[in-house]
Amino acid sequence: MIQRTLIFIPTYNEKDNVEKLISEIQALHINNADLLFIDDNSTDGTGDILDRIAKEQSKLYVVHRSGKLGVGSAHKDGIAYAYQKQYDILITMDADFTHSPSYITKLLERADTHDIVVTSRYMEKDSLKDWNLFRKTVTWFGHSLTRYVLGLRYDASGAFRLYNLNNINRAVFVKILSNGYSFFFESLFILNFNKYRIVETPIILSARTYGNSKMKISDAFKSLEFLFTIFLKKVFQPHKFLIAKNGK
Repeated sequence: MIQRTLIFIPTYNEKDNVEKLISEIQALHINNADLLFIDDNSTDGTGDILDRIAKEQSKLYVVHRSGKLGVGSAHKDGIAYAYQKQYDILITMDADFTHSPSYITKLLERADTHDIVVTSRYMEKDSLKDWNLFRKTVTWFGHSLTRYVLGLRYDASGAFRLYNLNNINRAVFVKILSNGYSFFFESLFILNFNKYRIVETPIILSARTYGNSKMKISDAFKSLEFLFTIFLKKVFQPHKFLIAKNGK
């Protein structure tokens, strides 16, 4: 049986990236793969560009949302879509080319033996060579907190991942409360807590191709606060994270 793969990409003001990104993904010639974009009412016409391409390509789908509802919320919607449409494999990534589409094949190579494949910025020495010192410092600080406070030995804050949905109970994602950037470490924490098979694969991240980072300082503080909320729940209410492992 051929597995159905969905590649999901949330967008907000990515008009300079989406056409090139679609072209590069399609050049990989992944069997039985569809593309899903969820656009948060971009003000630069990203949604219109995606609609135009979707009219020409039967394996590309676009969902429009009313506004900026949070990157974590977009991922929840993308995951729900994948389950509803009965995809076997879900790959999530950003639209700004910090995630090179060339790594998608490396993720797929490990899909049969693991439940979640996470790209890691810390497995190779020069993986963040194009990033400025501030971004590197913030990223390392976040990585240290998820590692030592939550006990996650993975790169827990990245969006470039593969989920083997056949092996993951959908109830895992119902447990996730965050609608912002903390979605990434919260989701990985819950998956790890329930002993799903997680593996990392190295990635080298470039700077954004166009545009600016959408994370604000306020987002970082909210994520920090939420991280310690998870820690306290882990200590005093660990049963809140547990789900049955069988079935979707």
